[in-house]
Amino acid sequence: MATQRDPSAINYVLHTAREKNVRFIRLWFTDILGNLKGIAIGIEELQTALERGIAFDGSSIQGFARVDESDMIALPDPTTFSILPWRPRENAVARIFCDVVTPDGRPFDGDPRYILRRNLEQAIKMGFTYYVGPELEFFYLKDSSSLVPLGQGDYFDQSSDAATDLRRETVLTLAEMGIPLTSSHHEGAPGQHEIDLQYADALTMADSVMTTRLAIKEIAAGKGNYATFMPKPFAGVNGSGMHINLSLFRGEQNLFYDPKTPLKISSMARSFIAGLLQHAPELTLVTNQWVNSYKRLVPGYEAPVYVSWASTNRSDLIRVPAFRPGREDAVRLEYRAPDPACNPYLAFATLLAAGLDGVVRELPVPGPVEENVALMSEEERRRRNIRTLPDSLCEAIDLAEGSQLVRSALGEHAFQNLLKSKKIEWERYRSQVTDYEIKYYLPLL
Repeated sequence: MATQRDPSAINYVLHTAREKNVRFIRLWFTDILGNLKGIAIGIEELQTALERGIAFDGSSIQGFARVDESDMIALPDPTTFSILPWRPRENAVARIFCDVVTPDGRPFDGDPRYILRRNLEQAIKMGFTYYVGPELEFFYLKDSSSLVPLGQGDYFDQSSDAATDLRRETVLTLAEMGIPLTSSHHEGAPGQHEIDLQYADALTMADSVMTTRLAIKEIAAGKGNYATFMPKPFAGVNGSGMHINLSLFRGEQNLFYDPKTPLKISSMARSFIAGLLQHAPELTLVTNQWVNSYKRLVPGYEAPVYVSWASTNRSDLIRVPAFRPGREDAVRLEYRAPDPACNPYLAFATLLAAGLDGVVRELPVPGPVEENVALMSEEERRRRNIRTLPDSLCEAIDLAEGSQLVRSALGEHAFQNLLKSKKIEWERYRSQVTDYEIKYYLPLL
């Protein structure tokens, strides 16, 4: 259960906090939309918090409890204790992720961390360990009040500028916190960068994504700049995605690897792909949850639009990266739709649920689509049964609302609260009069 705590882990946190001169501890959790929330306590309260948790008003948190069921407990997970390097070393500040529980100690159905844990239990029962490795893209801006990119580099640019220095400092900070990376680089648009996290089990990785997003923002703000994970802040250039690499292991064995097939992927991997393809349109509300997300999912900017898979084609929704001899552990699937503003706990959970549905039902996978789907005729796409992802938040809401898989993966509480929140967002958006409309229609009409 999420509420069980290892006494030795608690003792380690208490000892380390004293040894490292920790004065304040931030207890972190997320709301249904993936916004980081927290309660700060002093070192004097740490042991009590670790053993009993800290009470808070759940009715004030997006997608949590109603007023009549507002009492919630943030119960720290001692295995997530880490000192925040961007805070002063004297009177240091640490963070611990929390599970949200009810006053009687039961896991709270609306806690995204618990939702991911619950879906992971299904994989564990099947003997699987679910690994994920996200690639976070984002923009550095000169400051928080102007839409001016920091730097003018392009893909893999090696020039030294303020943005590159920010990325370097972020990489060092994450390493100090025990969050390993595989690489980082400049992305295709001015001011756009990417940080790729080393794959880990899904719960650890969801915590790491939340930490990474905050670290990127804090370090930028410390230099007077601003970092944004908005999926499409600039028209006419690529948006920011969060490609997610997925694999299932049993012990040390990568269950997605099969040396006898041309792409080196197993029948289980192919069924997992089939499950993802089957449910992709209805999952998109979770992986791309904002109105702005759908400004990125348009043809021509390397973001997926069509529900297809391939090995070399980077315009497909799912890509199977090329096999490298001796790296059987690296065989994986890359799901390319999500953006970095999603809730990683919910995204990882629903992707797992969809993939496992394909595995359990042994769904057949369609053939790979190596050619550019966007250049096909509509008739050809229809003949090959190539569907599209939703092209607006409104369509994504409708598809998710009718999905039994999304309902089951999220649980009824989170499912209904997410839909309610997104419907409100869509209504607010569609009632706005945009600059585009004023510019083009006011002189004409």
